[in-house]
Amino acid sequence: MAGNRTFTMIKPDATTAGNAGAITKIIEEAGFRIVAMKKAQLSQELAGKFYEIHKARPFYGELVAYMSSGPIVPMILEKDNAVEDFRKLIGATDPKKAEPGTIRALFAKSIDANAIHGSDSDENAAIEGNFFFSQFERF
Repeated sequence: MAGNRTFTMIKPDATTAGNAGAITKIIEEAGFRIVAMKKAQLSQELAGKFYEIHKARPFYGELVAYMSSGPIVPMILEKDNAVEDFRKLIGATDPKKAEPGTIRALFAKSIDANAIHGSDSDENAAIEGNFFFSQFERF
């Protein structure tokens, strides 16, 4: 059974462009309830820890530098079938391939600066959410 919580993070390109409010509005209008939200700035160390799974990949260094380049807005969202529904709402990683009306089609600048992160599984949603919101005992 699919879970009812997911994790998202509005990325530096979208926050510095002033799009965090518009993106949050789309999320809420799609029926997601924001359980936790904050604005933060990742250090390179924390960005590296969050993306540690990609450490062996050639893009890791650029990813860490990008994710620590400006403010982010991490959120825990709640809705039935949260992970799958949210992945549909944000659209394809490459904004050129994202469906019209999706968050990435509307706000992403490129495949790298793609405005928003969305967890790809219930398990990763819990891990990622707990990374930013550790005070939640049972994500």
